[in-house]
Amino acid sequence: MSSGIFALLDDVALIARTAAASLDDVAAATVKAGSKSMGIVIDDAAVTPKYVLGFMADRELPIIRKIGIGSLRNKLLVLLPAALALSFLAPWAITPLLMLGGLYLAYEGAEKVAEVFLGHGHGAAKAAPLDEESTVKGAIRTDFILSAEIMALTLSTVAGQPFVTQALVLGVVGVFITFLVYGAVAIIVKADDVGAALAARGPDGFVPAFGRLLVKGMPYVLDLLSIVGTAAMLWVSGGILIHGLENYHIALPEHAVEGAKEYVMHHVPVLPEALGWLTGATLMGLLGLAVGAVLVAVLSLLPAKSKAH
Repeated sequence: MSSGIFALLDDVALIARTAAASLDDVAAATVKAGSKSMGIVIDDAAVTPKYVLGFMADRELPIIRKIGIGSLRNKLLVLLPAALALSFLAPWAITPLLMLGGLYLAYEGAEKVAEVFLGHGHGAAKAAPLDEESTVKGAIRTDFILSAEIMALTLSTVAGQPFVTQALVLGVVGVFITFLVYGAVAIIVKADDVGAALAARGPDGFVPAFGRLLVKGMPYVLDLLSIVGTAAMLWVSGGILIHGLENYHIALPEHAVEGAKEYVMHHVPVLPEALGWLTGATLMGLLGLAVGAVLVAVLSLLPAKSKAH
């Protein structure tokens, strides 16, 4: 009797250890996938506040909540099952689809750079009358593309893992990134209102001064987020394309980037690891910018209706 109980306890302990190891695998894969997606996350957080511009202050958070719920549906109800089906039925398609996403990110990043230096692009279009329902639907459609890229990056990270681990990591990343992005967006959007409330407490004192600083500083924070997001998109796109080419036995770009990183790390006496990483990220970003510039140039030759489609 006692031996049976001890055997049962051993089985329970084994199951517990296996579950703990599986959770460790999920946590490690989630962190890795999340770090790969940071460029897209930053860009998403920088772009989304623009959807509430022009609306009354009391509608800002409800609009963001609607977009966030739509984003969560995109990830969990559409993209997660699609990613799992792709992994099970056609794992060979993950790399080409990921590279297509990399081309899209390169195009978007290069287009933003072109808008800054050439002064035209999406921002030049005539503003349409504000409509909350159509604004939310448009934001969710845009989010779908960014969410698809995030889920594809996540899937590429866990492609060799068991099915359950893939499902858990995709779900955790989808939920975590959605709350991260739209929580940050809510804070950004309401920061100027909080600053105005603090500034109204009086002309003197630390709290009113901080409120005035918050109101004046938020436009610069948004501009900085936009710049960082664009740079991160180009870096991520370049990395996706380089790693994808290596999977197809075109290893020269990957070796060139790694060689430059190693050279900097062995010849720079100050912060070699950080500067080596920065060198690699810069080269990948330049590749993403070059590829994106070609795409922008090619697509600019298309008729306006074709580009809109």
